[in-house]
Amino acid sequence: MRDYCIRPAGHDDLDGARAVMLDTVYRDFGSGYVPRWHRDIIDPAAAYLAPDRHTLLVAIDGGSGDGGGGEVVATAALDSRGPAHPPNPRHVAERYPCGTTAQLRRVYVRPEHRRRGLARRLVAELLAFAIADGGYRSVYLHTDPAVEGAEAFWRSLAAVVHDERQEADGGQGIVHFDVPFDALLPARFAPRPRPRSRTTGR
Repeated sequence: MRDYCIRPAGHDDLDGARAVMLDTVYRDFGSGYVPRWHRDIIDPAAAYLAPDRHTLLVAIDGGSGDGGGGEVVATAALDSRGPAHPPNPRHVAERYPCGTTAQLRRVYVRPEHRRRGLARRLVAELLAFAIADGGYRSVYLHTDPAVEGAEAFWRSLAAVVHDERQEADGGQGIVHFDVPFDALLPARFAPRPRPRSRTTGR
């Protein structure tokens, strides 16, 4: 049984995290690095480590007791940037504004370490981070259903708010999700974000 350590990324982890992310966009997405979509991958320190309300988590493979391990094998990130329009649908961007939306990003696990619960553990930590922040009102993400297992994983945790495949032209083929803050916690233990004011909307 392997031993994984999940923790906030430090500067020493960034090369390993970047390698996981780049391998994923080339191998699983087939798009390769596209600057307008993946700029955060090249400079994760500026995207996730510097801003107080952002985070980047890594899963470190501690090995199986044989002296190996110590490598970054999974990543997960959160930032306060809502989905932009374009390329995302206008109604999705309006529903998830910047500043009050915690957007989950880069939940990537190397293929040989999948199906071991790492993605769920990482998402649980991201949700705990969003709750502790106190300023997030919703949690959003989108995924490419062409990536094996991605759509089924997110459907097990979240509600679909828009499926671009149902648009007349198929859109970008992306599925947009709303993730409950308590998706991975028993409801009675999950603190809720502060409600918005009826008068100010904040």
